[in-house]
Amino acid sequence: MNEKIICPHCKKEDIKKDGKRKTENRGLIQRYKCRECSHRFVLDDGFYRMRNSSQKITCAIDLFYRGVSTRKVQEHFKAFYPHNSDHSTILRWIRKYAKMISKFTDNLKIRSIEEIQVDEMEYKTKKRKSWFIDCIDTETRFMVSSSYVYSRGNGELKEVIKKAKDKTSQIKVVTTDGFPAYTNVVKKLFGYNKHLKKFNVEHNQVNARQGEGFNYKIERLHNSIRERTKVFREFKRLESAKALMKGYEIFYNFIRVHQAIGKCPYELATDLKFKDKNKWLELIRLSSSKIEESPNNSN
Repeated sequence: MNEKIICPHCKKEDIKKDGKRKTENRGLIQRYKCRECSHRFVLDDGFYRMRNSSQKITCAIDLFYRGVSTRKVQEHFKAFYPHNSDHSTILRWIRKYAKMISKFTDNLKIRSIEEIQVDEMEYKTKKRKSWFIDCIDTETRFMVSSSYVYSRGNGELKEVIKKAKDKTSQIKVVTTDGFPAYTNVVKKLFGYNKHLKKFNVEHNQVNARQGEGFNYKIERLHNSIRERTKVFREFKRLESAKALMKGYEIFYNFIRVHQAIGKCPYELATDLKFKDKNKWLELIRLSSSKIEESPNNSN
């Protein structure tokens, strides 16, 4: 066995193969037995107790973020899978794995960033105004942090920019639009040099209303997000919206090839290497292995 397998019961590594478990839709799954405590188990590869195959689930997630609705994904599966899945089930897959993968991707080491652009997009959740706030590295186009919230006050803006600041200590320029709240947030997060009478980072505010142009790189990203989310009309619940938008962040950073740089942003911003062409599948497996390694994991 190439990978180290640990018994989930006694945490020992003296493991042997012990037959296979037959499932209706996922085929044969390898079962293991611990020589120390005789506990029998199957590996949790991110799809434990799922009734559908990993290929089908990741295909549904990929189709959704490429612009296909959950109902159309359901119709598509009718032609290829005898055991069909309801559109509500597909939506649950998307939310579940977006949350799971984000626990892994949010902790990836990011290469040094000199300039970040921060902006926000307005949405509606239950007919209430809400905001998607995001931050990108202008060189690699990597979306460093994001958040979906009901308000774009100082606290919400600070949360997004602080996440970016914590991932790298090399930020020299923070570019925003003319929204006044950014000034206080940047000043408090990065500090203000009273002797030199300037911020410790350059705060570049671009006010489009005064003819100063646009922050084109992050606006280009927002156009891509709008292209996918415009058909939603409004989100039903805040938590669901957070998961769906986090999934788009993963899709943008790791799956979709950026036309301006000719590759995915993660290739320039991180040291992560994929072995599988199905990146959704590999991200889920990587996320699952990290969860198993966590000391707080009760399983």
